[in-house]
Amino acid sequence: MTDAELKTYVRDIRDFPKPGIVFKDITPLLASGGAFRAVVERIGDRYRGSIDIVLGIESRGFIIGAAVAYHLGLGLALVRKPGKLPHQTYAARYELEYGSDTLEIHRDAFGNKSRVLIVDDLLATGGTASAAIELVRRLDGEVAGCAFIIELAFLGGRRRLEGSEVFSLLTYTGE
Repeated sequence: MTDAELKTYVRDIRDFPKPGIVFKDITPLLASGGAFRAVVERIGDRYRGSIDIVLGIESRGFIIGAAVAYHLGLGLALVRKPGKLPHQTYAARYELEYGSDTLEIHRDAFGNKSRVLIVDDLLATGGTASAAIELVRRLDGEVAGCAFIIELAFLGGRRRLEGSEVFSLLTYTGE
C-alpha cells in the first residue's frame, strides 16, 4: 500500500483535544485490515534482525507496537502514564504540544544493552518520544530507532530526537 493510499485512512479532527489542535485520527487505519497490516509490515520489516524488543508508548503505541512485536516474534515493553504500572518504575517528565506529562517504565522491562525500537502513532513536538528515549537509556538499553505512523514535520519533533534514527511512514509538512 502506498503512502498516498495510507493517508486516505487518516482523518483530521479539528479542535481536539483543545482549540487550535488538528488531531490526526488513525482509527480508520486501524479498522482497515489491509492498511493496518501494511503499517505493521513496513515498520517491522525495516527493523527485522536489528532489535531485541519493541517498546510501545501509551496508548496508540501499544496497538502498533504489539502488532510489530508479534510480526517480528519479539517481546513488548510498555511505557505508561504514572500509576498504571504495578511494579517498580522509573519516570520521565516531558512537554507536549498542549501541556506536560510524565511517563513510566518498569525497572525490569528489558535487559541491559537490549536494542529497543520505540513505537508510537505520531511524532509531533518530540516530547513523548524523547521521554521514552530517556527511560530506555536509564535501563541501559540502546535505542535502535523510533518508528511512527505519522510525523508532523512542521512541529520539529525530529530535532528533539537527534542521535536516534527516526522512521515515519507518513509525513505532513503543514497543518
